[in-house]
Amino acid sequence: MNPARRTTTTAVVLSATGALLSTATTAASAAPSCPSPSYIRMFYANTTFSGAPKKTDCDSGISEHWGTGAPATGLPRDNFGVRWSVTRDFGSGGPFSLPVSTQDGVRVYLDGVRKVDIWKNVSTDQSKSVDVTIPSGRHTLRVDYVNWTGTADVAFSYLPRLSAADDKVKPLVPTGTSVSYDTATGRAKPSWTKNKEMDLAGYRVYRRLKGMSFGSKPLATTTSTSYTDATLPKTGETYYYEVRAYDRAGNESAGTADQAVTTVDRVAPDAPANVSAGGHFGPADSTGGLKVVWDRVTGAVSYRVFRAASENGTYTALGTTDQLSYLDTSAAEKVVYYYRVSAVDAAGNESARSEPGYGKIWDNDPPALVTGLNVTPTEYGFHLDWDRSPATDLKYYEIHRGEVLGDPGDQVCWGGTADYVSPGTTSYDYTTLPDGDEVCFFVDAVDDQGNSAIKWNGPAEAVTVAELDMTPGEPTPGGSPVRLSATAEGTGVALAWNAVADATGYQVYRWNPDTRAYEKLAATTDSSYQDTGAARGTTHFYRVTALQPDGTESAPGADWASLAP
Repeated sequence: MNPARRTTTTAVVLSATGALLSTATTAASAAPSCPSPSYIRMFYANTTFSGAPKKTDCDSGISEHWGTGAPATGLPRDNFGVRWSVTRDFGSGGPFSLPVSTQDGVRVYLDGVRKVDIWKNVSTDQSKSVDVTIPSGRHTLRVDYVNWTGTADVAFSYLPRLSAADDKVKPLVPTGTSVSYDTATGRAKPSWTKNKEMDLAGYRVYRRLKGMSFGSKPLATTTSTSYTDATLPKTGETYYYEVRAYDRAGNESAGTADQAVTTVDRVAPDAPANVSAGGHFGPADSTGGLKVVWDRVTGAVSYRVFRAASENGTYTALGTTDQLSYLDTSAAEKVVYYYRVSAVDAAGNESARSEPGYGKIWDNDPPALVTGLNVTPTEYGFHLDWDRSPATDLKYYEIHRGEVLGDPGDQVCWGGTADYVSPGTTSYDYTTLPDGDEVCFFVDAVDDQGNSAIKWNGPAEAVTVAELDMTPGEPTPGGSPVRLSATAEGTGVALAWNAVADATGYQVYRWNPDTRAYEKLAATTDSSYQDTGAARGTTHFYRVTALQPDGTESAPGADWASLAP
């Protein structure tokens, strides 16, 4: 956390125990880093996923049979929630099935869009499978599970649909292709990076003579990411390799860029590998400049170093060295440079240039502190605006929200990160329950090198402000069998509640601040309702009652939702 003092004082940073620390201390602990495709799993002691999770860990798959016991130490046996989420690369994507089995409720989201919704208290397992098409690239799956009462079971998986009738999506073209040639044995070895598709079956390697076309039949088929060609003719001619990926539905990708091998006695050394500059982004060498390094190449007696302003730009020769490094003394601070290196053997044969390596001298200049912060209480929480940062390399603003701690004259704004805002934005709407609490805000500016204005230029100026009090004047009685959840959405407010035994229906009410009364919105037999008429820029309070067979209404369940403008 990055605490800051009130507007009339200065900001300091506190440890978790409240002791004073250096103002360079930054934000607090984050969730565990779970390697994809493992899930991040969070346990909640409620069914609304509110508050901080009681436990967070990694989970390799979702198949739980907790029965009537608690899922983790410190959690209840009933009325708990578990949330799993995973972000992974799906390669080219394609058709998938999402099978679930649960007792009680489960919801599955793909990139925040709900795909499966089984949400009620039941006494037997419920099963469902939904077919979806996942686009290429990285996507996030989230599974929300709740157990209200009784046995707790849940299972979920995401599986590619493999039939040719369903899957028409070609795999992505393999990347990272290269080819090596052994002058002693005459063998060539094309290699590439493993594809991300879950339904990948393997790779097909093709070879052609220069001036000819690739045939329809591959040279080899493999599940590896390389292939050693022992049949390459030693004719002194140039041959090209191409790799294509294919999946279990029979779809084949386009071919990679051609990779050439020339089978002559005068074979040049291999191109240097692992070219980098200053650890990608690092400080200048102690002698002044940016140090370029690479791996040793067998047979090379010297190396030529080239530089360009972009990866695919024009590379200009910088110099020659017999070492495995080169100091670029003409490199300027804050500028990214791309380097390629060739190897030269004793006979003067020069290798192809390496894959580009890049780097720049660190920018150690942080942005200036954010000024002009204004915080305005609203019916939905707060509206923040501030002066635009003059920094030209700004990456984002970091919004902090907290509470005021300490004695008068020596107070701090103790809080955590609420959100991140793009550098072109100088305002932010913070939604919360406006119930009259006093809170504080401050804003940090961070550049593209991670330099924090507060960390290096602090302390920051914090603004303390009191919320409006929007709570209804009519208190909600206790003892309701209805457990209501209100969620702000783009189309309004989504209401959901548990099914009540013997109920013949439900009455939905919304607080009207003008009449100072809860007014009826709808009567329904469902356990959900979409309030598309909820006005934005304010907070809405709801009640839901269960209708009994004798026509009477139960005590109401209540919840609220704040809608930003």
